[in-house]
Amino acid sequence: MQAPATPITNIAAYQFASLSDLRDRKASLLRQCLEWDLKGTILLSPEGINLFIAGHRESVDRLLAELRSWPGLEGLTPKFSETEHVPFHRMLVRLKREIIAFGIHEIDPARKTSPKLSARTLKQWLDEGRPVTLLDTRNDYEVRMGTFDKALPIGVDHFREFPEAVKRLPSALKETPIVMFCTGGIRCEKAGPFMEREGFHNVFQLDGGILKYFEECGGAHYRGECFVFDQRVGVGPDLRETGSGVCFRCQSPLTAAEQRDPRYVPNASCPYCFVTPDEQRRRSIERRHERLEALIDPLPGSVPVDQYRPVRIAEKHAGLRLPEALSRMIPVVTVAQWVEEIEAGRVILDDDRPACLSDSVRPGTRYRHRTPQVTEPPVQARFRILHEDEALIVVNKPAPLPMHPGGRFFRNTLQHFIDALYHPMRPHPAHRLDANTTGVVLFTRTRHFAGRLQPQFERNEVLKTYLARVTGHPVPDAFHCDQPIADRPRELGARAIDPIGGLSAWTDFRVLRRDPDGTSLIEASPKTGRTNQIRLHLEHLGFPLVGDRTYTGGGILGDRQTLAPDDAPLCLHALRIAFRHPILLAPVSFETPAPEWAAIPITSSPISA
Repeated sequence: MQAPATPITNIAAYQFASLSDLRDRKASLLRQCLEWDLKGTILLSPEGINLFIAGHRESVDRLLAELRSWPGLEGLTPKFSETEHVPFHRMLVRLKREIIAFGIHEIDPARKTSPKLSARTLKQWLDEGRPVTLLDTRNDYEVRMGTFDKALPIGVDHFREFPEAVKRLPSALKETPIVMFCTGGIRCEKAGPFMEREGFHNVFQLDGGILKYFEECGGAHYRGECFVFDQRVGVGPDLRETGSGVCFRCQSPLTAAEQRDPRYVPNASCPYCFVTPDEQRRRSIERRHERLEALIDPLPGSVPVDQYRPVRIAEKHAGLRLPEALSRMIPVVTVAQWVEEIEAGRVILDDDRPACLSDSVRPGTRYRHRTPQVTEPPVQARFRILHEDEALIVVNKPAPLPMHPGGRFFRNTLQHFIDALYHPMRPHPAHRLDANTTGVVLFTRTRHFAGRLQPQFERNEVLKTYLARVTGHPVPDAFHCDQPIADRPRELGARAIDPIGGLSAWTDFRVLRRDPDGTSLIEASPKTGRTNQIRLHLEHLGFPLVGDRTYTGGGILGDRQTLAPDDAPLCLHALRIAFRHPILLAPVSFETPAPEWAAIPITSSPISA
């Protein structure tokens, strides 16, 4: 028959005393503890010693004999308990300014402490029902595991907060008997003199703390268990381990019942730190908004830098001279302008060699077009993230804000800011809005999710709803436009209605309100996704958008494409988008608040903004 294992002896002890030669004492003490196969922590400071140690009884006795040989520690008296295993991983001896952090150095327990009340006397007082306030000086997470009946928690997360917490106590307590207590008594050695200094006239400290009370009186007048600072986490009135644990994430002690809570997930969460998925998303979005404030002040494009635009030669341009190929790929720049750029050395190959006018291009060749010391126009960059999950990012875009690099914009773009906020991910825009259009924009977090969402756009299954304010009063309440739109840009990078060679396009319209100022508020639902589609269709129908500086009416181009932040707004807003979620495969819808120019009285509003 196997003999029972020898129990492990655990001791907790402290002593306030004036100690010196601490570095030499630390080295010697650590060497001895390792030789004796002890584990735990010993704190040494000029004001004394504090220790939690475990090992076989003969080794513990050797340590106590050594410490009692030090001047000032002759009366060191530990509290004993036993376990079947060592509740510490290693042996540490540390030097500290204080053996219990308090921060008020004029409080010196080696010279003066409050009167001590023995465990048996406290039990007698409580048995008799004496009028006394039991003040729990421990941290809130310790109090949750157990405390004396009707005890008053001081209400701190760390003992350093005790002085401020005392100031919040009712002034009436200054004249009533107070018995303060903690785990082993050490905190009360400083808390008592401090309270006396603050005008509390009848303060006692429980000698030896809760552990000594358990040792002498068991669990009378106490509910729960006592938190201890080792692997046991909690001990009951019999001073045996209770089975409590600690949350890996927030370090809160957890009773056995709390570990059965569905919110407790080992190494992940517990009832005290668990947050719902919605709350996690809300916090994540708040952090991204805070990060955005740093990214846009100043706007990155306000700092002059050389800009490089990549160009990759397509198969259909093989064999052309470089200026002609570049002009066909970027029609807004003429052949003559490309000749000037190449001669100036601003068209560069991937290996940093300048390109030559005589180069005959080959498919797949990469060039970079350098624009020196570019300062970009200002934009409205303070967009809001409406939603994010594993697959999607939904944004409420302000205006003016270009979606991606192009023209005069490289870094002052929504794509640049999204890339910075979600680095190292490179989110992909699922669709696009004009720089001057506000409202809901959808990104996918990865190319994989883009591939699962994009077919819905191609099949015209994504429902998009816009608000628009137009010049004029359309006669029918509902109408549509199906004029094709040119695939290639013209001046200003604008498009045009092209009935012969254009791409098919369809937009449904519904009049929401005709206003006395000669404008109308309209709901637009594009069934296709051509560039500038809603703007072009409304202009073609004779109802150009209010604030449109490009499509001003009658097919005549205006003076600019992208507005300045202080210009009157383009009155086009992407209100709502609905589709099937690429992971859940269920219908989802996201909506943004309507802008001021689209304000509709609540009593007559046919849509929810």
